[in-house]
Amino acid sequence: MREYDFTGVTVAVTGAGHGFGRAIAQSFAALGAQVFACDLSAEELDETADYPGAIHTSAFDLTQPGAAKAWIAGIEARTEGPVGVLVCNAGGVRGQVGRPLEEVSESDWHDIFAINLHAAFALAQAVVPGMKRAGGGRIVTISSGAGLQPSRTGIQAYASAKHGLVGLTRQLGHELGQYGINVNSVAPGFVLSNAATHKQWAAYGPEGQARVLASIALRRLGEPQDIANAVLFLASPMANYVNGQVLSVDGGK
Repeated sequence: MREYDFTGVTVAVTGAGHGFGRAIAQSFAALGAQVFACDLSAEELDETADYPGAIHTSAFDLTQPGAAKAWIAGIEARTEGPVGVLVCNAGGVRGQVGRPLEEVSESDWHDIFAINLHAAFALAQAVVPGMKRAGGGRIVTISSGAGLQPSRTGIQAYASAKHGLVGLTRQLGHELGQYGINVNSVAPGFVLSNAATHKQWAAYGPEGQARVLASIALRRLGEPQDIANAVLFLASPMANYVNGQVLSVDGGK
């Protein structure tokens, strides 16, 4: 079976400064895509771009009004064409930890929704006109096991936003399929991908870590490349008839 080939495809990846996003951006670049990557940290993006292949980086805060539209417009102007694949990976817990409901502030709630759900909506809005003109495209969101069940983090806003992202993915798949635009999601299990997940893992301690591993059929944690591989599949012609679906990449639960 031939390896995936994304030569000539414009791919936009958010949250590409580390973890999943870096693995996704570099994987597409290795397979010939012209990759446009954004994140908050220009320094982290420089590390992502230090890789064979074409990775163009921009520091953007996608929670700011108009940021998603401006970033996509810049990509389309530079390539003189539409984005072929959009990967909505930016998200996370924004430094928050699990707390009792009555201790969660309004800003805590809105901060997590802004990057995990609102940014994905704005990005999809920005790329869809070009994809429609081109006769198709792919949108892949990165949701979470927390979007399918209660979150291990105990962060109410995170679980709610990821559930919302799953709903948005399914709704857009239903709406946009008629235009040849496939919309799917990858729902990672526990992956040590950034400072927050390493901190969470350490906080479990030896006994808690053993319980987590025992709950995973493969008895190991995931790696960022596991998530990137799932994204590559959903963006490839091999997933032409896959739409509105959530692919759990969690080692088996």
